[in-house]
Amino acid sequence: VQLQASGGGLVQAGGSQRLSCAASGRTFSSVVMGWFRQAPGEEREFVAAITRGITYYADSVEARFTISRDNAKNTVYLQMNSLRPEDTAVYYCAAGRALSKWSNDYAYWGQGTQVTVSS
Repeated sequence: VQLQASGGGLVQAGGSQRLSCAASGRTFSSVVMGWFRQAPGEEREFVAAITRGITYYADSVEARFTISRDNAKNTVYLQMNSLRPEDTAVYYCAAGRALSKWSNDYAYWGQGTQVTVSS
């Protein structure tokens, strides 16, 4: 599976941004898709994951972010609303076999897309 993330950029606090992650491979519908993020000087952290209609969110983004997928387009999305400066990070999409918050459970990673939230 190859992953290509896009949609990052600069947004003001309180604004919205939608990230996309396009995946290659014919088994897209069967894999778990996740989003992680990494801020400067911080460890990579879990944001959200989705599989077969089941979603899982980090507490810090619950009710603000929504993960979804379009299996026909082999694409997963992360809709981010009510953005805060602390959401600033490089966002990575990942593919794995378990609905998990642990990065080790994801075998395939995209290149990352920068999201910067200004105050």
